[in-house]
Amino acid sequence: MNEINLRKQLEEDLGELKRMILRLGRMAEEAISRAVWAMKNQDAAVARSVIEKDDELDELAEGVDSACMHFTARYQPLGEDLRAVTSIMHMAIDLERIGDYGGNIAKVALDLADKELIKPLIDIPRMVDALAVMVEKALTAFDTGDAEAAKAVFPMDDFLDDLEKQIMRELLLMMMENPQRIGQATQLLNVARTLERAGDHITNVAERVVYIYTGKTVKASAFRRPKER
Repeated sequence: MNEINLRKQLEEDLGELKRMILRLGRMAEEAISRAVWAMKNQDAAVARSVIEKDDELDELAEGVDSACMHFTARYQPLGEDLRAVTSIMHMAIDLERIGDYGGNIAKVALDLADKELIKPLIDIPRMVDALAVMVEKALTAFDTGDAEAAKAVFPMDDFLDDLEKQIMRELLLMMMENPQRIGQATQLLNVARTLERAGDHITNVAERVVYIYTGKTVKASAFRRPKER
């Protein structure tokens, strides 16, 4: 195979890796959004469907890892190609984790489906809506090669942190007022923490996007609000 044809094949295979990541990212976002929807609407059937699709998501993540190793062995990439394939492997891990979080939240939704909620769920759905925007921005930046657009994801994580703290304060107060609420309140606290961690994973993805297209390592914390002392 001559150099021109080899380069064409490399670009086609790299394009397939990118498509796999985009699919994985959208599956992960769908899992976590549907899980929270199921919890808010106490829909056990939707919660079960999220749990049932977890194997499909895991298989795709494994497929990405295998395809990346094959790509590396075949082409021995350099420069942006090497940054892309190594970053895609890391991104798959972060996106798979977000999908796993969707399964975990779906299990909580299933447990709460036949119980009276201690409060209307408002801020947890707001968290997942914000997370969905972060995922879409990171994936679009990856797809279009826009490092600056990826950086826009970083400050959005502050909003998730703020909502998690607000939820925590409200639920802790409810637990102090009525100890019988402790069990369900703890479950909701764990869901809020899970969504906050999912935000951290998508900022990792955005960091990788910047690295692929600029060759520079950035930290999301440099673009976020300074932490209070």
